[in-house]
Amino acid sequence: MASVSIRYIVRDVDEAVRFYRDLLGFREEMHPNAYFAMLSRGDLRLVLSRPGGGPGGGSTMPDGSVPAPGGWNRFQLEVPDLASAVERLRAQGARFRGDVVAGVGVRQVIVEDPSGNPVELDEPMIAEARLSPPSD
Repeated sequence: MASVSIRYIVRDVDEAVRFYRDLLGFREEMHPNAYFAMLSRGDLRLVLSRPGGGPGGGSTMPDGSVPAPGGWNRFQLEVPDLASAVERLRAQGARFRGDVVAGVGVRQVIVEDPSGNPVELDEPMIAEARLSPPSD
């Protein structure tokens, strides 16, 4: 069961579901309509909402503003082989914000979902950077 939940605003919920499910290994939990879906991967719940689709996270605000996708805040997914993941995603037409870079304890790259929301893919290079310790 998920212990953390993140909402992303997306232009097309169906397209986003295919991206996260088919390319990043998420499980589709709920997808009742074109305005909302709930996915999961391990302890992460990803809620997808279309702008203007209410009620809920995509609802138009009282001042008339509408939530929009994009920005730089993102969640991180650990991958065992970043080069292979990038190659597979590029072959499927995924867009990247730059090249693979070495960070503090990880190699990382930012891939965009179909609406332009960033997802950081990390390959840990040291034990302290892993999400969970390797099993012995």
